[in-house]
Amino acid sequence: MKRLAVIILIALIVIGCGLYALDQYWIHRYDAVIARESARYHVDPDLVWSIAYEESYFRSWKNGRDGEIGIMQVTPDVARDWASGNANATMQQRTATEVDRVLRDPERNIQIACWYLQKASEEYRDLPGREARMLAAYNAGPRRAADWNRVETGGRPFNEEEFIARIDIPSTRAYVTSILNRYRRVKSAKNSSFMGAVLPVR
Repeated sequence: MKRLAVIILIALIVIGCGLYALDQYWIHRYDAVIARESARYHVDPDLVWSIAYEESYFRSWKNGRDGEIGIMQVTPDVARDWASGNANATMQQRTATEVDRVLRDPERNIQIACWYLQKASEEYRDLPGREARMLAAYNAGPRRAADWNRVETGGRPFNEEEFIARIDIPSTRAYVTSILNRYRRVKSAKNSSFMGAVLPVR
């Protein structure tokens, strides 16, 4: 019985390690694409990664309830806006006639999402808690984010906590909070790894 228990334990450990390795591969297989497109559009790759995790768990085939498509859950309207000002004639035609197929391509999906995030980043560049505003715009649209960000004449800008409290769509407020938490955990883990590599372990 003891021998059987040991064999079962070892098998469970092996299976657990295998599942962990598979999960790590799955959630990091687009890291190079995210890094490239984030650099192109000057947005934080860790924020982009955190959005992809929340939106689809990196499933390129996922469809959203409101027509969102792919890894970053980009809408066809956003894809067409991107194509009209950033793509050649062939890609503009493809986006007009085969937008679903265009957005199923993980690289194109991430590119368009980073372009969209850049616009929000520029809109809120000098404000505290810019990432919260970017996420609100990404989830609920730039007009709603602008409404939540609007202050009285002469008033000071809202800090991050105040801005989030003004979001009157519960799902968007939860979305912003969840991604910010994950984003900060990613940052913290990277900083810890860096410090561990630089400083001697005591």
